[in-house]
Amino acid sequence: AELEGEPGKLYPLVVKLGTITNDISTADCYSYAPDEDGPVRVPNLAQLLAQRGIAHLTNMQKTVKSTAELEVELNANYAFDAITEQGAHLVTVSGPYQQGLQNLGNSCYLNSVVQALFHMPELASRYSATDLTQHPLLQAVSPSQAPHDLLCQTVKLASALTSGVFSKPMETDPKEEDDEVLNPKYRLAPRMFKHVIGKDHVDFKTGQQQDAAQFLQYYLEQLDRAEKSKSALLAPNDDNNDNDKTTLYPSSHLVSFATETRSVCTADQKVKYDTPLARETIWSLPIPMELAQVLPEEATTTSTTEGPPDQKRLKAADTPTTASADSSNNSQGTASTQDMEKEEDEEEEASSPTPTIALETCLDQWAAETTVEDQRWPHLQNAPHGALRTTRLANFPPYLFVQLQRYTLGPDWQPVKLQVNLKLPQDDKNNYVVDLAKYKSTGGPQPDEVLVPTEEESSESLAAAAPAAPVIDEAAVSQLMDMGFSKNACQRALQAVGGSNVEAAMGWVFEHNTDPDFNDPLPEAPSTAAAASSSDDNGVDEAAVQSLVEMLGCFTADQVRFALQETNGASDRAADWLFSHMDDIDALMIAAASQKEGETAATAGSSSSLPPLEDSSDCSTYQLTGIISHIGKHTGSGHYVAHLLVNGKWIIFNDEKVAESEKPPVEHAYLYLFQRTDVGEGQTELPYQKHY
Repeated sequence: AELEGEPGKLYPLVVKLGTITNDISTADCYSYAPDEDGPVRVPNLAQLLAQRGIAHLTNMQKTVKSTAELEVELNANYAFDAITEQGAHLVTVSGPYQQGLQNLGNSCYLNSVVQALFHMPELASRYSATDLTQHPLLQAVSPSQAPHDLLCQTVKLASALTSGVFSKPMETDPKEEDDEVLNPKYRLAPRMFKHVIGKDHVDFKTGQQQDAAQFLQYYLEQLDRAEKSKSALLAPNDDNNDNDKTTLYPSSHLVSFATETRSVCTADQKVKYDTPLARETIWSLPIPMELAQVLPEEATTTSTTEGPPDQKRLKAADTPTTASADSSNNSQGTASTQDMEKEEDEEEEASSPTPTIALETCLDQWAAETTVEDQRWPHLQNAPHGALRTTRLANFPPYLFVQLQRYTLGPDWQPVKLQVNLKLPQDDKNNYVVDLAKYKSTGGPQPDEVLVPTEEESSESLAAAAPAAPVIDEAAVSQLMDMGFSKNACQRALQAVGGSNVEAAMGWVFEHNTDPDFNDPLPEAPSTAAAASSSDDNGVDEAAVQSLVEMLGCFTADQVRFALQETNGASDRAADWLFSHMDDIDALMIAAASQKEGETAATAGSSSSLPPLEDSSDCSTYQLTGIISHIGKHTGSGHYVAHLLVNGKWIIFNDEKVAESEKPPVEHAYLYLFQRTDVGEGQTELPYQKHY
């Protein structure tokens, strides 16, 4: 493979050793010859390798990716440059609300989330302080407990982000800029905060990358729990009056919303309304890829963009060894051609134009009517009939976190990122504003609707309509049991035939002895079953408790009940909570019981229920004020970057890098933060704000 006519360039053909296998056609070869300068196929590669001592290829396995595979992977990560704004001339900024956070090793998910949260004025005023020594949350904790106190660490972090104390001075000499950036006094590393928030979580206590949306939900849950234990310090009225009843507005209340589900029975057109007790903090929207379209400008941009280098074959005229190849290489050449065509297809797919979908299309998909087959309706004696179901928002909170479901599972059950751009509506000032009026519920039953009877009413009607159960003769039960049948089976047989006819019961036994429930106890009476399915005193659905106990199989009913209390009744998060606290769940239950007993006297006479959800009947428009973008194939790897609207300008927060954004990548974001447009504009101060 010597290149003639150019001294010093004797070996222009390079083989990537980690791609050599027993199938020699898959090896990655690159030619530096001036007339090729790119990937090539070498039909006699095995002979060339043997001349250089690489002859035993049978046991060789692929250990690295080929250049074509790396190119496809890079093209698949189509939003990398857009999200990080690579190549743009970004002007560094510094000061209050413009403080970066040091990456502690895959902690960019945490950095992005806390940046977004503490850019909310309500949370910033609750937890930040111009003088840390005067903040009541710090005054109430001892120095030995401060490293383990979540609220204490939250105050420290919020004050550092909003005060600008750690911000690098902008008048620094450009020659000394690199040295100043490395100066520890200008670097903010949230180590203690990360330790205290992640110590009890199986994932967040590790140094691995995590899902930013999952961390946001977990942090708000833990913050609510900690705030509840110190409600006297956070309630709006801070007068030290024991008789003064104050209401604690938890931090999650700012973004909490409920959904209302309307179900129409297809049998009688009666309507049922359901509003879950659990409040949500993230609005997760599906992406209907079948409705995404390629915009003309996207197609034009892609067609004019230089794609990856084409795969080339060595020319027969320029490659002497090709002419000497015998016919035995035909099959190898055919396989090589097939592999090359496959790689070209992958490259073409990766370089194809990215489709675009409107935010309104995703919202319509979430709110679309769905059909539920064979739903059992209690008012129809639990008969299965279809249900037409729609979901709407029950309230408009001051802020909304919207999660776009960009990640799904592919045919091989591996996570796949959907390559799609999101188009958001803009007003005449180029602000991203969306009107959610049509996605709000109508406020419950309407005058012209006939409602489905409640479960209590249905149970009473079933009990009244059901015939009285026959009295089972115990002597007949004993007689049947002597024949070798179980007591449950004998009771079932006698109940089916009237209670005492042994001969008829024997006939029933021989006819039904293969039934799955043949040896099961008799079902409870309707009134008893209704009472058993009711919720307990703590508002936990006992049906959910029993379902989780049976499904998980390794937790007691008390443990499951406690987990549901900790996760506001959400079954999916309760299961995750249980596995995250397997080693200390009993200790947590004992501590919670002790704390409840200790706080009984202090909370006597006050309402322990949460305040009503924040809502607005006059304003349904939201403005985009922040985004969190993710770079990577799935949320457990890659990198997170936040863009936030600060004083009318978009700022990029890429860990410690804080600068004015030239073009925020709103079309690529994973989490969107919207603010209701009437918040902060002549509105009465929200009850979260307290200045120290």
